[in-house]
Amino acid sequence: MARINKVLIVGGGVGGMSLAISFARQNRAVELIDLDPDWRAIGAGLSLNAASLRAFERVGVLGAIRRHGDVHAGVKLHDIAGNPVAIPTAPASGGGLAGESGGILRPVLHKLLADATRAAGIAVELGVTVSALTQTDDGVEITFSNGRSGRYDLVVGADGLRSIIRDLIFPDAAKPHFTGQGCWRAVFARPADMHSSEMFIDPYHKAGLNPVSRDEMYLFFMETVPENTWMPQERWPEMLKERLAPFGGRVAAVRETLSANSQVNYRPLEMLLLPPPWHRGRVLLIGDAAHATTPHCAYGAGLAVEDAVILAEVLQSDEPLETVFEKFMERRFARCRDIVEGSCRLGELEMSHASLAEHRRLSADMARIIAAPI
Repeated sequence: MARINKVLIVGGGVGGMSLAISFARQNRAVELIDLDPDWRAIGAGLSLNAASLRAFERVGVLGAIRRHGDVHAGVKLHDIAGNPVAIPTAPASGGGLAGESGGILRPVLHKLLADATRAAGIAVELGVTVSALTQTDDGVEITFSNGRSGRYDLVVGADGLRSIIRDLIFPDAAKPHFTGQGCWRAVFARPADMHSSEMFIDPYHKAGLNPVSRDEMYLFFMETVPENTWMPQERWPEMLKERLAPFGGRVAAVRETLSANSQVNYRPLEMLLLPPPWHRGRVLLIGDAAHATTPHCAYGAGLAVEDAVILAEVLQSDEPLETVFEKFMERRFARCRDIVEGSCRLGELEMSHASLAEHRRLSADMARIIAAPI
């Protein structure tokens, strides 16, 4: 039988912290490390679908997200001039959160989870990563980048798209793949009459606005780019303003407020889907280290949190660790594959200038997948 008492989690992002909190509730000895000495959250706003909210409820932070972010029902669809477009009712997402979605600033969510991690008594070490690991039948010997060493019953790589742990246990695994799109994000003051998410779309353009607190909202804009081009950060506000020129309505209003002092973020969109298994011996990958998706389903963070709560759940079994990992993969791989592939297909529709009807059909299919129980 597998006895998992001492756990190392590599990566202090959303998935890693959610797993640490979940393990701490089970009275496991948890250590969490992160390479960033300042333990920062990179990015602007984060959209959360109903299934993501459901996963955060399992971690125990949904109440804090409601207080410090924004949880609302529905979405308003517009053409790019800002004129309303009628949309059918989306399928319910199950549980008490049916029909709800939300948004929160990434640094705010990071702080909520970091505070919960510290409050749970989890040992956190920053500015360090894993430089080597050696496995035996009953443990993993870790050498850290600062020269320290330790032995663990389980090691979890939650260290993102450029995962060091993935490179160590699967050195021949495929690398992240650029999808052909980039995503711009910016934070603005929230209008008093904005009560839900708003989308602005035609076959050639797509932007959205999402409330992330009582006073703030964030904008995202999807762009087709011929290659993974470097964008000079000092020009991000100016470049985003140029790209939003075709839009009217609320997008046009916020466009005119962009300045050198605006909070703007750009990143190319990359995807990764590691084939099963996501483990080797006693080392397992979760989140973007195993399945990095694009933002089209608002589900990257949510999938990582789902990984965390399901891993914590299956590890309560007295079965052998290999059997436990097999059950984890049974519950996670097909769901993550469907989300990653479907999200990328939505991006392909945007790049091929597909009709709004095609977007609606695929979005409805994805909503049904997201609504399924985990």
